[in-house]
Amino acid sequence: MPRQEKMSANGPRTLSRAAGKVRPGSIRPVLVALTGGIGSGKSTVASLLAAHGALIVDADAIARLVVEPGMPAFVALVERFGEGIVAADGTLDRPGLAAVAFADDESRKALGEITWPAIGEETERQIAAAGAAIVVCDIPLLVESKAAGSRPYAAVIVVEAPRELRLDRLVGRGLTRDDAAARMAAQATDEQRREVATHLVDNAGDLDALERQVDHVWADLLRIQETWVPPEPDPVPEPAGDSPA
Repeated sequence: MPRQEKMSANGPRTLSRAAGKVRPGSIRPVLVALTGGIGSGKSTVASLLAAHGALIVDADAIARLVVEPGMPAFVALVERFGEGIVAADGTLDRPGLAAVAFADDESRKALGEITWPAIGEETERQIAAAGAAIVVCDIPLLVESKAAGSRPYAAVIVVEAPRELRLDRLVGRGLTRDDAAARMAAQATDEQRREVATHLVDNAGDLDALERQVDHVWADLLRIQETWVPPEPDPVPEPAGDSPA
């Protein structure tokens, strides 16, 4: 992932340019990674970028898609972990899968070996089919996942917010404060995410402040688009059994 100079994302709210549309498969789009800790407001930033014209590739949605009933990864999971991970309606019983897949290192590795290739293939398919010149890969666990971080991103946007504000947001979603704190602690630290960031977005304020920052980031992505030549991607590392998310 690139390690460019970090920028303060404050700038004009109204932009005069938009990313051009491209014929799907005709050109490799500019790849941008978007990440942030749980409760940081990353999804709101993704929506604002989409409004500017970016295509959003959602890693969480892909992780759910590849394990839908009938998908090869779903079949492989049932073969490996048994019928007990299938819910009464025929879908994947995620708590049931977690109970057996995280029971030991061997099972955790098996989970990664089944799911990560499927997630990677679907992600690449969506990127290749993109009809936008700028594709934003929304990846919550970008820092934690070697596979996700191996793509040649032109920029990495990290969304931040103070810890207490993030906790309040998560409690507002229905989590207990202890559960929210535990989920935050299980993710990468702010410092680790900043290490890979090219753009930092501070989501401690109101929506207007966030929109101004995203406008500035978008203007910079358009400048990158004018000159960016994608490098050859590094080989995707073998999965280490980490949970796809």
